[in-house]
Amino acid sequence: MSALQIQSGLGLLALTLLAWVLGGCRRGVSMRVVVAGLATQVALAAALLYVPALRAVFSAAGDAVNALQRATTAGTSLVFGYLGGAPLPYAEVSPGASFIVFFQALPLVLVVGALSALLYHWRVLPFIVRVMAGGLRRAFGLGGAAGFSVAANVFVGMVEAPMLIRPWLARLTRAELFVVMVAGLATISGNTLVIYAAIIAPVVPDAAGQLITASMIAAPAAVLAGLLMIPPTPGEAATEADTTAPRLYASSMEAIVVGTTDGLQLLLGIMASLIVFVALVALVNQVLEPLTGFTLQAIAGYVFWPLAYAMGVGADEAFAVGRSLGVKVIINEFVSYLDLAAKGGALAPRTRLILTYALCGFTNLGSVGIMVAGMSAMCPERRADIVRLGLPSLVAASIACCMTGAVVGMLTP
Repeated sequence: MSALQIQSGLGLLALTLLAWVLGGCRRGVSMRVVVAGLATQVALAAALLYVPALRAVFSAAGDAVNALQRATTAGTSLVFGYLGGAPLPYAEVSPGASFIVFFQALPLVLVVGALSALLYHWRVLPFIVRVMAGGLRRAFGLGGAAGFSVAANVFVGMVEAPMLIRPWLARLTRAELFVVMVAGLATISGNTLVIYAAIIAPVVPDAAGQLITASMIAAPAAVLAGLLMIPPTPGEAATEADTTAPRLYASSMEAIVVGTTDGLQLLLGIMASLIVFVALVALVNQVLEPLTGFTLQAIAGYVFWPLAYAMGVGADEAFAVGRSLGVKVIINEFVSYLDLAAKGGALAPRTRLILTYALCGFTNLGSVGIMVAGMSAMCPERRADIVRLGLPSLVAASIACCMTGAVVGMLTP
C-alpha cells in the first residue's frame, strides 16, 4: 500500500470523526453504525471496482451512455440542426467551439427521464431499491421507510425519493428525517449521472461505471455521516413501513410522456440555475478580486484544501481539488464536472478518479433550497424540522461525498 493510500485510509477515519465533532460530539452514536458504515463503503467499493463480473456490468454502463448519447444526438440534430450535433455548415476554427451545453448535453435529461419512468413502471427500479433498502436495514438497523428513501436516492433525485415514502414522512424520527435529507444531497439522480458521464468521459475512463459506483457507495456514507451528526434518541423505535413502491403510471405510454415532461422541467431548472449561479459568482468576483486579490474559487481552494488532502490527494494537487469542491458547494457539481473535463488532464489519473467520486452529489446551496421546499410541501407538519436540518444536511452530505473519495483513494494505487 502506497503512502497516498494510507493517507486516504487515515483521512476516511478523520472524516468520520469530523462528522461526529460537527454534530456536537453527541452521545448515543452506535458503534454498530460506525463499523457498518465504514465496512460497507470499503466492501462495496472493492467489489464494484475489482470483482471482474461486477466491473464488467458497470463498464457496460459506459456503452449504454454512449448509445443514449448517440440516440439523443439523432433527435437534437433533427430539431436544432448543427447546434444539436448535426454536421457543421462551416469550418470550425477552434476545436470544441461548436459544442453547446444546452443543445447537445442537457437534452439527455429528456431521454433518461422517459427511460427511468419506463423502468419504474416495469418494476425494475423498485425491485433494485427494495434489495438495497434491505441491505441498509440489516447493516444499520435503519427503519424501512428511511432505508427505502436512501436506496431510492441512488436512482432518483432529492425530492422524488422522499415522495416515495410520503405517507410515512410525518412519522419519521428526527434522526431518520436527517438521514433522508443527507442521502438526497450526497447522491445524484440517474438523469444527471448520464450527463456527467458524457461530459467527463474524455478524462475519466469508464466514467458512467465510476459515477454509478460513487452514487452507490454514497448511500451508506450518507447514513453514517447523518447518524454521527444526529444519532437516534435512546429507546426511540425506527419507523417501519411497507416499502412497496406505489404505482405512478397507468401504462408504459403514460410513463414515457410523464417522464419526458418531468425531464423537461429538470432541464429548464438546470439551465436556469447555471445561468443565475454562475452570474452571481461572477458578480461577487468582480467586487471581491479588486479588493482582496482573491476570487471565490481561490478562497474555496484554501478552505477545502484539508478535505482534499484527507481524501488522499497529494499536497501539490490538493488546492486544485479543493477549488473544485468549493465550486460544487457555491455553484453546483455541473460546473465542477465541466471544469474537470476542461482542465482534468493536468491532474494525475488517481486524483481525477478521487475528484470524480467526491463531486458525485447534489451538495450545493441551490439543491438545499429545492429539497427543503419540496419536502416542506409534502409534509407541512414537519416544516420546522426540515428547515432547521437544511444546512446541517449539506455539511453531512459534503462529508459523505468526501468519504467516497477517500474510499476510492484507499483502494487505488
